[in-house]
Amino acid sequence: MITRRGFLRLAGGSFLSMVSLGAYAVGIEPMLPAHVKHYALAPPHWPVGLKLRVVALADIHACRPWMTPERIAKLVEAANALQPDIIVLLGDYTAGTHLVTGWVRAAEWAEALSGLKAPLGVLSILGNHDWWTDHAAQRAGAGPTASRKALEHVSIPVLENDVVRLEKDGHGFWIAGLADQLALLPGPGQSRFKGLDDLDGTLAKAGDGAPVILLAHEPDIFPKVPWRVSLTLSGHTHGGQVRLFGYSPVVPSRFGNRFAYGHVVENGRNLIVSGGLGFSIMPVRFGMPPEILQIDLG
Repeated sequence: MITRRGFLRLAGGSFLSMVSLGAYAVGIEPMLPAHVKHYALAPPHWPVGLKLRVVALADIHACRPWMTPERIAKLVEAANALQPDIIVLLGDYTAGTHLVTGWVRAAEWAEALSGLKAPLGVLSILGNHDWWTDHAAQRAGAGPTASRKALEHVSIPVLENDVVRLEKDGHGFWIAGLADQLALLPGPGQSRFKGLDDLDGTLAKAGDGAPVILLAHEPDIFPKVPWRVSLTLSGHTHGGQVRLFGYSPVVPSRFGNRFAYGHVVENGRNLIVSGGLGFSIMPVRFGMPPEILQIDLG
């Protein structure tokens, strides 16, 4: 039988452990240097002989003290050091939480991202927070958002239901980018977000038979993605921000853990969901440190 003193020691130890874990999840893991998550695959429709390195950054969520322009600049250096053929940005550049010590203006985070360099260029899409924090765009029900303007000001193209055709070693391929699926907040008396994405219309612009890499901020679109798309890249979930033994208790997706994180293959189609770099709602990451994606295709 446990004694009163033993019980108090156990309770005190448990309390200190919980405090320590909380301090780590809030003050340490979110601030760790981003590690590189590497994937290598030969997806459907991918031409033999086309070797392509894609580096992806997702969910920066610029704010102080967590994701300052100086920290973003270091992430840029890390991404460039991977010697990518192309760099893609998967949305959510603005802060996703009010638990900050200061805001980072769009011009600041965009200037930091302007240092990204790759032979085939840098392409981007927007995320839900880029829309939700833009009150003018919400009132108008349309863009361009402040995030889009900031990215284009530093010469980073933004794909919203649009495509770009690229070529390497004599092989062509398409980068297709969707507009956000949760762009517009529910109005009075409404309960659903309104998406501005047009998957069919976007893919119709990829006019020839060259392979397609699809950029979609939220992975929930994946069940609708046709087989001609070789690879879908998404962010948004942050891997649940808290992830233990391959499971996240809270995932901002109607599919739960199905598309929470990592490489998913369904019916011969490939999806990679980034764990992202920042966080939303709560400044917490546990078991899901910040990451940069390096994807080698071919």
